[in-house]
Amino acid sequence: MAEVRINPDVDETGDTQMQAGDDDVLGIGETGAADPANGEAGEEPSTAEAEASNPARVTFVDYLRSPIVELVIGPSDSPTVLYAHQGLLSRSPWFEQNLSGGASNRIELPDTDLEAISCFLEYLYTGEYFPAKLPSGTLASDPTTPAIDESGAQLLKHAKVYTLAEKLGVTPLKSLSHSKIHLVTSSASAELTYARYVYSHTARSDATIRRPVASFWGQRSHVLRHETEGSFRDMCLEYPEFAFDVLSFVLDAEERRIKSKRQGGGGGGEGEEPKSSRKRARA
Repeated sequence: MAEVRINPDVDETGDTQMQAGDDDVLGIGETGAADPANGEAGEEPSTAEAEASNPARVTFVDYLRSPIVELVIGPSDSPTVLYAHQGLLSRSPWFEQNLSGGASNRIELPDTDLEAISCFLEYLYTGEYFPAKLPSGTLASDPTTPAIDESGAQLLKHAKVYTLAEKLGVTPLKSLSHSKIHLVTSSASAELTYARYVYSHTARSDATIRRPVASFWGQRSHVLRHETEGSFRDMCLEYPEFAFDVLSFVLDAEERRIKSKRQGGGGGGEGEEPKSSRKRARA
């Protein structure tokens, strides 16, 4: 169906007309179609209604023309000040609420991680944050970071972006950061550091990030707990929810195995332990 261009025009009598296409001219109040109720021409929507149903496209230039917002990151004794355009920040429901109604264009975020907010801003302006996720399903190489995350720094970077995106209401960024977590090659101690952060900074109901952690440790705890010495035990005592989730995974897997064996499955298939949704390798 050809696109109809509607342009205001004024004829010699001073009456406003609407021009549709190149040939058909519709006067105000005419649509070219009969009104099914009374057989007369239907009413053309008002300009306000037309604009409401077809809002103007917001361009990147519009974002850059918006006011500048000052972001004060970190504690008051050693803050870092960043600046961003209000139009882009308002794509976050949290920022939209805090910048609406003539509120100050200065926002203090004393408890926000600097690297995480930097990744958030990079994502707002570019749609990605470093290291980028490549079409091959890997992360862009970074010569400044080791190939194997021994400390958990790489895992924590993406985990902090995840929790910040949750706070700011930016669901696509949550999904992106979570997918990057599974692309990090890490050690057992790094995994435990990551698990501790997850269970101390996410809600109990957040199965998206907690379930893969429990699954990962549930499948490998018989090996990893020896590699992490007493840290695994300390983690279980410090975060009982973690211990319960891991134990639940192990018991559920055993229950499926027994059920499959009784049904003559001989292991595998339905009774096979589900693989962790985490794709990254463990060193």
